[in-house]
Amino acid sequence: MTEDEPRAARPATFRDVFIVGEFRVLWLAHLQSVLGDQLARVALSILVFDRTGSPAWAAITYAMTILPNLAGGALLSGLADRFPRRAVMVTADVLRAVLVAVMALPGQPIIVMVVLLAVVQVLYAPFTAARSAVMPAVLEGDRFIVGTAVMRTTDQLGHIAGFGVGAALVTALGTHTTLAVDAGTFALSALLLALGVRPHRPPASGTQARGARAWWHTLRAGFSLVTGDRRLRALVGLACVSGFYVIPEGLAVPYAAQIHGGTLAVGLLLVANPVGAVLGMLTLKSVRPDRRLRLMGPLAVATCAVLMPTAWAPPLAVTVVLWVANGFFSAYDMVANTTFVQIVPDASRGQAIGLAVAAMQTAQGVGVVIGGLLAQAITPAVVIGLAGLGGTIAAMTASAAWSRTTPLLPRTGQGRGATSTGT
Repeated sequence: MTEDEPRAARPATFRDVFIVGEFRVLWLAHLQSVLGDQLARVALSILVFDRTGSPAWAAITYAMTILPNLAGGALLSGLADRFPRRAVMVTADVLRAVLVAVMALPGQPIIVMVVLLAVVQVLYAPFTAARSAVMPAVLEGDRFIVGTAVMRTTDQLGHIAGFGVGAALVTALGTHTTLAVDAGTFALSALLLALGVRPHRPPASGTQARGARAWWHTLRAGFSLVTGDRRLRALVGLACVSGFYVIPEGLAVPYAAQIHGGTLAVGLLLVANPVGAVLGMLTLKSVRPDRRLRLMGPLAVATCAVLMPTAWAPPLAVTVVLWVANGFFSAYDMVANTTFVQIVPDASRGQAIGLAVAAMQTAQGVGVVIGGLLAQAITPAVVIGLAGLGGTIAAMTASAAWSRTTPLLPRTGQGRGATSTGT
């Protein structure tokens, strides 16, 4: 017991997580998805624009890589609470491999490709919910947050390098071959998961009603759990603050034009947030677990507050520094995410995660749309500054709600549930 307490108090290391075989498999499978997704986004955008010459169709195609996650997150994530989670992940990957392989066939009508892409993205939700539900069982205690940091760092590095590498590969291989490669990454991911991950059956598996009644029961139970627990509501509120600080990403191009920057300026602005986020996650994972929980609120406020000076359209170098800081402080979301997952009971984890992700993505989508509409009437710089101000107020509100819950650190231990969810 005296040995476990210091271990629980100290931050986990990368070595602590990578010695776990199942995590290595989950990470390798995730790496395949990140690479494949970036390739597909670039390949489809180029293919659709080449065939239609329409920026609108290209934008719709890109949106279809994001928007269907909203419906899938709310409606299909509960599958991870009704079936073995490995089976959910493998099935989703196999289906996505088949669908993308069909998309790779030459001569497919644009509308067919967009519909297939939407289905591929809907399947992302149950896959992610199942993987997120498995992670706390694979990684005990503080290793869970370090494992999450590894996954999110992989995402951010994919964003930083993905578009440039993706464009180069599409140029070298062609769009159809690139889509075939994407299908191959899903197939490889399915194989890795089938061979290297245990079934991870949810506790309630086999005890619920079947068919539509089971789906409705799971959805209602997840919604009641999230809305009925003050801690979970506060954590979802902190995650939805991202609806404000995501706005600069959507306005990077018009903002660069406003400050008379060229293509280089756009590139620097787009990579600023991911670079900062990687640095923030690497820093935060080294902080003591109890201190991370106390830092969540202040970091959420800071990530929006640093955007406010953008309203004065400072020089490019200053803006890049501010946006890097924005990404650095946004690493608080990693702590909010892992704390949410650990608090939720294992039996409802998949559905609860799906609802929280749907809420966050809705906030981000609405934020980008409102930011774009406002930028038609006022300058992008002022819109970003206002987003920083609004986000600061929202973050202070969510932070106050979180501090009133006086949360306890989630229990550690593989396979155990989570802390009490009482209000």
